Amino acid sequence: MTSKETIPVTVLTGFLGAGKTTLLNHILSQQHGYKCAVIINEFGAIGIDGQLVVGIDEEILELNNGCLCCRMRGDLIRSLSDLLNRQKRFDYVLIETTGLADPAPIAQTFRSGELSDRLRLDGIITLIDAQHIEKELGDAPEATAQIAFADVVLLNKTDLVGPAALEHIVSRLRRINALAQIHGTRQAEIDLVHILNIKARELGGSFAMPEQPAEEPHEEHDHDHAHEHNEHHHAQDHAHHDERVKSLFLVDERPLELKKVEAWLTDVIRTMGTNIYRSKGILLLKGQAKRVVFQGVQMMFDAKLDRFWNPGEKRVNQIVFIGRELDEAALRSGFEQCVAS
Repeated sequence: MTSKETIPVTVLTGFLGAGKTTLLNHILSQQHGYKCAVIINEFGAIGIDGQLVVGIDEEILELNNGCLCCRMRGDLIRSLSDLLNRQKRFDYVLIETTGLADPAPIAQTFRSGELSDRLRLDGIITLIDAQHIEKELGDAPEATAQIAFADVVLLNKTDLVGPAALEHIVSRLRRINALAQIHGTRQAEIDLVHILNIKARELGGSFAMPEQPAEEPHEEHDHDHAHEHNEHHHAQDHAHHDERVKSLFLVDERPLELKKVEAWLTDVIRTMGTNIYRSKGILLLKGQAKRVVFQGVQMMFDAKLDRFWNPGEKRVNQIVFIGRELDEAALRSGFEQCVAS
């Protein structure tokens, strides 16, 4: 590994019983080509097959596929620093969080300080128990936060719920987090290409935006479809008034003024940053032949010039904010003021 290469880190969240242990065992027993260091809270809880273990000390188990299993010591930064300082070879880090963990501080660990030079957050994977998620969303705010921060949602135990219930759950998940990839699983079995080294937080490469969700079937379609960028606003009026966390889409074909956009986004971060879990967008700027892309987690924000707009490509601003009790009117009004004259 050269000094410039950073080691990817995947964070695994999800409530007790969702299947995290099953997924971890799946990863630890696969020949996936990574020398993976897995940080877990307790060795006993994971029940690793003894036949896989080739070396052991107080804090690290070595497995025969090159993976290491490391026990969390104190806080996460200390555990990661200890791991990097040991003379163990690994090229991937997987962190198992406790059931009630808030992913926000974990995500920010890799954005600042000494660790950001050596580790990069590749993605947050949230495991959900399809049987119990409706109740958990009602009872525990942590469940909603874990979904909102996720890059990939594994909807586990899909064999235990009917098709209609499953469709309803997926629709509800997309309203909370329109940016995440959702995969249905049984026994937490998933092709690891969908969860490891997915580069979910990168601004380059295949940066893309999700499609705006279709409207709820029970809605009246009496508004003018020419105003597509207002459709999600109407959808939200009808959908789950109890859901305080949601995805807000801003879609508009009019070019924006760079200085106005910078001032607006700075103000959004300053005034609403703690309520905005995630933000992501592609911007069409006046006088700029290239797309501008951005991605943010709460108060932390990255933006850069991307590729040229392709010939024939629809040139459109697409922004998604995922957050708690978002001031939709203020966000739409602020965006409107960025439109180039």
